[in-house]
Amino acid sequence: MKIFQWMYDKALTWAKHRHAERYLMGLSFTESVIFPIPPDVMLAPMALAHPEKAWRYATVTTLASVLGGICGYLLGWLLYEPVVLPFIQYMGYQETFALVERWFTQYGVWVVFVAGFSPIPYKLFTVGAGLMHMAFLPFVIASFIGRASRFFLVAGLMYWGGEKMQQKLRDIVDWLGWGTVALGGVLYYIYG
Repeated sequence: MKIFQWMYDKALTWAKHRHAERYLMGLSFTESVIFPIPPDVMLAPMALAHPEKAWRYATVTTLASVLGGICGYLLGWLLYEPVVLPFIQYMGYQETFALVERWFTQYGVWVVFVAGFSPIPYKLFTVGAGLMHMAFLPFVIASFIGRASRFFLVAGLMYWGGEKMQQKLRDIVDWLGWGTVALGGVLYYIYG
C-alpha cells in the first residue's frame, strides 16, 4: 500500500498552490495544539518546489509552531479540567499523558526541546508544560530552539538536495511513513 507516497504527492501539489504559505502556517500552528499531521509534510515539498524560499518557509513554520505551542501551553495552564482532560479521556490518552507528566518531572525543560525537535507529538508537551506550570520563558526558548532546529534542518536538506532529493524522498516515503508508525507502536507498547 503506497498511502504515504500518495500523501507526499498530494502535499507536493498543495506546495505549489498560491496560498501554500498560509496553509503551512495554519498546519504548523494547529499541529502544535491538536492536529496529528506534522508540518514537515508541507515544508519539505514547498522547500523543494521553491528552494529560493526554503529559509522563509522554515521561519514561518517555526514561528507558527511556537505560537501554536504557546496556545497549547495556555490550554494546559488555564483550561486543563474543562477542555483538555475530557479530550484526553475521549481519545484514550490518559496513560500517555501520565507518561508525559513523569518526563516533565524527570527532565524539565529539556523534554520540551526534545519534543520540539523529534517526531514525538509536540502538542502533548505544550499542553503538559502549561499543566505543570513550567516557567513560560524557558518553555518558549526550548520550543523555539527545538522547532527551529528541526524545520531549518528539513528546509536545508531540501534546499541542498534539490530535484535528486525530491525523487529519493518519493522513493522512500512509504518506508519512512510505515517505519514511523511502527516506531510509534513500539514506543507505545513499551512506555504506554
